[in-house]
Amino acid sequence: MTLFDRRLLRRRRDRAASGIAAHDFLFREAAERLADRLDDVSRKFPAALELGCHGGELAGALGGRGGIERLVQSDLSMAMARQAAARGGLAIVADEEFLPFAPGSFDLVFSCLNLHWTNDLPGALLQIRRALKPDGLFLAVQFGLGTLSELRECLLEAEAELSGGASLRVSPFADARDGAALLQRAGFALPVADVETLTVTYPDALALMHDLRGMGEANATLARSKRFAGRDLFARAVALYAERHGDAQGRIAARFRLLFLTGWAPHESQQRPQLPGSATRLLADALETVERPAGDKAKPGRS
Repeated sequence: MTLFDRRLLRRRRDRAASGIAAHDFLFREAAERLADRLDDVSRKFPAALELGCHGGELAGALGGRGGIERLVQSDLSMAMARQAAARGGLAIVADEEFLPFAPGSFDLVFSCLNLHWTNDLPGALLQIRRALKPDGLFLAVQFGLGTLSELRECLLEAEAELSGGASLRVSPFADARDGAALLQRAGFALPVADVETLTVTYPDALALMHDLRGMGEANATLARSKRFAGRDLFARAVALYAERHGDAQGRIAARFRLLFLTGWAPHESQQRPQLPGSATRLLADALETVERPAGDKAKPGRS
């Protein structure tokens, strides 16, 4: 299923690239949280790849962690890749749906707030797994289900009030259960998906939408309305947002759900679950209790 207009996404990132430093705080925050997860891994990863480097925020956050000796940064947008290269390091133009890398090229693959724009996420994950060396690590964060739910709700209601219908104005997002299942489907070992919530306040909903455009994250779904959205629509959405999600200081809150994905390229040294019936010790022995058939109840005063 094709959900996103990738050409439009590239053009928007190209336009956003020159001013990305004024709007990159979400990228920087997500990059810091992603880089922190390397602290929990004792392995070293000499050759690493980042898919969707934006302005080079993750490269700046790594700070020598993970034993990375060579980091290849890539982005769908040439202008973004140039911004990342200007901060130092190697940056290329590459599409995560059609990776140009040989199998087994990298010890580690990152993606920071990028994969939620992928039409064929299962296919992209499969290509990422193939690009990893055996026992290589995949670490990613993307926007997950619940992101911008307040903005979605207010835009839908405002459009329904004014025109009697509603169109898709905020992208759909995956949830943690979907993420873990997709990792497993792509052949990753030890897949893990978890979510962190980041709440950001803005003066009003217009400031939020301006920030999304500045990041190159405005709506790029193929099902988006092609009709001109007049001032009345946005004025009503701004008013609804302030009424429902404003604070005592007149600011509004926007919720971003960060979906983290972790998986390993399979290797024979990795832990595997034991086969049913292969246990050599009873759980009852470990708990220092008595094993009983299912349905039996302990008598009063006995364990």
